[in-house]
Amino acid sequence: MPYQYDDQNIFAKILRGEIPNDTVLETEHTLAFRDIAPKAPDHVLVIPKGPYVTLDHFCAEASDAEIVDFHRAVAEICKMIGAGPGHGGEGFRAITNAGENGVQEVPHYHLHILAGRPLGPMLLMR
Repeated sequence: MPYQYDDQNIFAKILRGEIPNDTVLETEHTLAFRDIAPKAPDHVLVIPKGPYVTLDHFCAEASDAEIVDFHRAVAEICKMIGAGPGHGGEGFRAITNAGENGVQEVPHYHLHILAGRPLGPMLLMR
């Protein structure tokens, strides 16, 4: 089934300026902002400005410029918040969820950058 983008999702509304956000970084193709329900002292959401549903959709259909811009923005955010080990930080976690089994809550590709405390194991087996 092809990807179906819902242009009424909360991130689309943020991109259109209908909902305010706490912007951390904005570039030509990317917007990063603080999560409204942070799970760590630093919790930044990074989204492409294009209508992509999941990571695989973004990787398959985004332009080279969008992909490079997105990943360079992630690097800049890690530097800005002092999270990356290369910038004196103690590390971070980058998470993206896709689809129902991945517990994706917003149908717009987004990457969570979490930092500022030990984050524990990635998944617990059930």
